[in-house]
Amino acid sequence: MLSGIGLLVVVVILSIVGLWVLLYFVPVGLWFQAVLTGTSVSLLELIFMRWRKVPPSVIVNAMINAKKAGLEISADKLEAHFLAGGHVQNVVNALISADKANIPLDFNMATAIDLAGRDVFEAVTMSVNPKVIDTPPVTAVAKDGIQLIAKARVTVRANINQLVGGAGEDTILARVGEGIVTSIGSAESHKSVLENPDSISKVVLQRGLDSGTAFEILSIDIADVDIGKNIGAELQIDQAEADKNIAQARAEERRAMAVAQEQEMKAKAQEARAKVIEAEAEVPKAMAEAFRNGNLGIMDYQRYNNIQADTEMRQAIAKPEDKGNEGESSKPKGKGK
Repeated sequence: MLSGIGLLVVVVILSIVGLWVLLYFVPVGLWFQAVLTGTSVSLLELIFMRWRKVPPSVIVNAMINAKKAGLEISADKLEAHFLAGGHVQNVVNALISADKANIPLDFNMATAIDLAGRDVFEAVTMSVNPKVIDTPPVTAVAKDGIQLIAKARVTVRANINQLVGGAGEDTILARVGEGIVTSIGSAESHKSVLENPDSISKVVLQRGLDSGTAFEILSIDIADVDIGKNIGAELQIDQAEADKNIAQARAEERRAMAVAQEQEMKAKAQEARAKVIEAEAEVPKAMAEAFRNGNLGIMDYQRYNNIQADTEMRQAIAKPEDKGNEGESSKPKGKGK
């Protein structure tokens, strides 16, 4: 009796498993749903999708959504896009939104945008509802040297035809920032910029910043302009400090050269004095040689001594204080009284 119940349980389990496998490879319910909605897909196609490892539910649901929206998309195109790594449902939603908004977008363009890595549905939504991008603070300096910090809001709309290969939001922000810097930098005074901030928007819009991008710039609005540092004054201060350092360096160089020249002159003077002393030391030798040779007599020698004594007297008269000091220093100690 137990063996019969066990066999029955095994049969039931195998039947359930077999039925699940059959329904998995032969999605009858999904095929029936497609038939009810008027979507042309055969049961054999669904079986082949399963064998090709393509989820039939994704393809059929996308076809049903397109059919209800009045679009005809074949299962082969959707299956090929899925196998290429695309987002089938996203592409179908984008085609439906574009069709309702009267935006020209075909299946090939939508799949190309999707495979390029962009969200095609978001792009269509942005074409209908433009997006506002806030730029980071942009710092620029007017001609009078005053720094201005500006913030802008850029309203953009997706350009469907340039989504493939077009630049993104970062390029838009970089170009707008460059335009703001150029506009403020060309202003004669920061006051004129503060009085008419819309002049920045006009100048920036005339530059065609959306060229080669995936967006179309609708407007650029200056949200805020703040006054920063006085860059001109800081530059002048820095220049003055640099000039002062250069002047100090040159003065130090001249001082060093003067000291070197003074040292050189002292060395030359010492060398000259040494030569004089050396020459004076040779005088007695020369006189003695003259005496021996008979070239110098007693009277000549006496006249030389008189001239030397007269010279010393004249020097003593010219420096009486030094002579007095020498006299005081020559007095013997202890005999002052």
